[in-house]
Amino acid sequence: MYHPKLTSFLDQLKKLFDEVDSHIEDLYGDRYPLHPMRPKRGETANPEADGLFNIGANFTPGFISEHGRGYIIDISIATLEKIDENVRREIYEAATDKVKELLPLYFPERELFVRRDGIHFKIQGDFSLGNI
Repeated sequence: MYHPKLTSFLDQLKKLFDEVDSHIEDLYGDRYPLHPMRPKRGETANPEADGLFNIGANFTPGFISEHGRGYIIDISIATLEKIDENVRREIYEAATDKVKELLPLYFPERELFVRRDGIHFKIQGDFSLGNI
């Protein structure tokens, strides 16, 4: 069971990443064939479960990170095709740019930012829950 304020934060983060997923699907969703076991975009109630992309974030305490804790932006591409590294980088940058644009809209009360941490992009900043 999570603290109600953490649950609220995670719900907002999910909405943000659903919007990022939609944006990246619009830009790149027709470039590669879907994995045969993956439903087409919009066929499920959850954008994580359909279409070419699954975009979200996973919390890391950052013990071995140069920059510490945060949410690593995770992008999975559901295809059997080999994706050129330049295209993969372009997709990651477009998704990261959209996250940067949306963070202040979804979390206006928090100071959150995106930075590169090694080979990953990570959301960092104020994850406090405030007063209990």
